[in-house]
Amino acid sequence: MEEFDRLKALVTEAEQDLMKAEGGNKAAGTRVRKLMQDVKNAAQDVRVKILDIRDTSEA
Repeated sequence: MEEFDRLKALVTEAEQDLMKAEGGNKAAGTRVRKLMQDVKNAAQDVRVKILDIRDTSEA
């Protein structure tokens, strides 16, 4: 499922910046916060897709 693959890619992308942010890099922290918002939106896309699959299979 392409939505789930996007979600996994976003989490992977945030990993390095998260480590930098833990080290005190403020710019990396900003990037992580933005990516986490993107993760939230991608997770919602996955939820919607799963509901679509469920509703299609019930019909």
